[in-house]
Amino acid sequence: MKTYKIILADDHTILRQGIRRLVEEIPGMEVLAEANNGIELLALMNLHTPDLVIADITMPGIGGIEAAREIRRTYPEVKVLILTMHKRIEYLQHVFAAGAHGYLLKEDSNDELAQAIDTIRKGRNYITQSLAAEMADYFSRYQENENPQTREPITMREQGILKMIAEGKSSRQIAAILGISQRTVQNHRANIMRKLGVKKTADLIKYAVDKCYV
Repeated sequence: MKTYKIILADDHTILRQGIRRLVEEIPGMEVLAEANNGIELLALMNLHTPDLVIADITMPGIGGIEAAREIRRTYPEVKVLILTMHKRIEYLQHVFAAGAHGYLLKEDSNDELAQAIDTIRKGRNYITQSLAAEMADYFSRYQENENPQTREPITMREQGILKMIAEGKSSRQIAAILGISQRTVQNHRANIMRKLGVKKTADLIKYAVDKCYV
């Protein structure tokens, strides 16, 4: 079987080296390089051709989500596995909206890391078992509460704002991009949530992903 090539990115050296040892214990795996942050990671992408990038969410300069988005845009054949300490569904939604293929917790077992890599290598997405049941329940509740027949339609402007929210942009960033005030962005956000009948950012992101706005 062809060697599966990986780049690691995490600003904690000891943790990154520990992950490297775990990965290299898996038959057929090779770690090409390591990065301390997202900026170094994107620079390494110009020098190497990995099959998979394993990156932390929180890194100096460019974080894992932003790096994943850029990698998927520039190197669409490269897979991205996010390894993080965050257990909130909102983070998971942002990660997959950015184009990543896996979400694993740093507290997960060595065996689950191997399982995540194998799953992604076979062309499927992977969600940590710690959140899989909660995520399934979340999707089920969302679909039960959705009633497209009675929903007020979302305007083109609102679709654009929803897309940027799902991409992780703040109200200030959206306002700057569109040349409008933050208050106007917040009003649009409130209208979108009212139309969809949702109360959480995670619900907005779920809708945006389902409708292929991102």
